Amino acid sequence: MWIITKDKLRRFWEVHKPARSPLEDWYRVANKAKWEHINHVRRVFPSADAVEVKSGRTATVFNISWNNYRLIASIHYNRGKIFILDVLTHAEYSKGAWKEKY
Repeated sequence: MWIITKDKLRRFWEVHKPARSPLEDWYRVANKAKWEHINHVRRVFPSADAVEVKSGRTATVFNISWNNYRLIASIHYNRGKIFILDVLTHAEYSKGAWKEKY
């Protein structure tokens, strides 16, 4: 999958240093993936969840580093692209405000 953009991951791990290694691991796996639907994603990331956001679209939420962080992405299976929407701490994610952004 083509990931757009790794820069969001970098900006997050610059602030949250322990997130770097798990986010780089996620990136390596997702970059090589050839997912066609959420069930393919869950074979590699069993806790990945498809969540409907305000726009009515579906975002995929990945638990990173034993649920310490959440990576929110829009996966366009038909185009082979993953758009990273946000990376949040668990506390930020739990507030739910991110759903209103997308």
